[in-house]
Amino acid sequence: MSTFTRLFFRYDGPTWVVAGVLYGSWVALIWYHASLPWWVIAPVGTYLVAWHFSLQHEAIHSFLSAPEWLRWAVVMPPLGLWLPFPLYYESHRKHHQNTHLTEPGVDTESFYVRQAEWSAMHPAKKAILLANQTLAGRVLVGPLLRLAKLATQEPARLRRGDFSHVPHWIVHAVLLAGLFWFISGVAGMPWWQYVLLIAWPAFGLGWVRSFIEHRYGARPGERTAITESGPFWSLLFLNNNLHAAHHLHPKMAWWRLPAYWRANRDKLLAHNGNYLFSGYGEIARRWLLEPVFVPAHPRW
Repeated sequence: MSTFTRLFFRYDGPTWVVAGVLYGSWVALIWYHASLPWWVIAPVGTYLVAWHFSLQHEAIHSFLSAPEWLRWAVVMPPLGLWLPFPLYYESHRKHHQNTHLTEPGVDTESFYVRQAEWSAMHPAKKAILLANQTLAGRVLVGPLLRLAKLATQEPARLRRGDFSHVPHWIVHAVLLAGLFWFISGVAGMPWWQYVLLIAWPAFGLGWVRSFIEHRYGARPGERTAITESGPFWSLLFLNNNLHAAHHLHPKMAWWRLPAYWRANRDKLLAHNGNYLFSGYGEIARRWLLEPVFVPAHPRW
């Protein structure tokens, strides 16, 4: 192995390449949008922004050759618009408390609700949450539910006298102003086109990965899936579809996960109770319109 190759991987070269290609492609797409049809802008922009969500996830766990301030600076531009990165960082770190995976109110990324809450829930809300348990519903309804949750939790935090998130929202607002200054003021793309053609579909596309990756199991290891996939999805999710491997080794760089999975396949499947899918096509065939599970938690 040459010196260049050793240094490239030692200093997270693949992640820097992703960041460079992602931001370069995003800038080019916005800059030349007037010369491109909407049916090019929408899918390419959606993929790039959903890819950015994965890069943010990588900056939370890995990308460790760079100091934290630099990792944060790389992923702070809010291409997806909806959430300040520090709030995602805070929430996702709590999610990795593996002993509490799927527990409602404890796991910040759980789609379960407590049994008592489910029993008392209005039928209309039950229907919405059941729809969210289908793949189509997760893509279409999931973003609305996430924004509704955000709109409920953040004002409630203020009413409790907790102003810790306010600086993050102020920074987020400043970054959004700069983003739309470039999008509309410099490149001339109407802001609503960016929201409707790129940011909103990317929000939905990002939910595809998380749709199936956790379920309740008696052992914590059984609560995290492995989804094998081709280059399109693996690159989009930066191999986080190999989710059981990621939860076992959250600091492992995204570009090391496939080799680890191939070398430890039997061990990982024993650990997660063979919670394995052959690809997102299999998931869509089974649960595109069918709920993957009822939101009432089997235990809590």
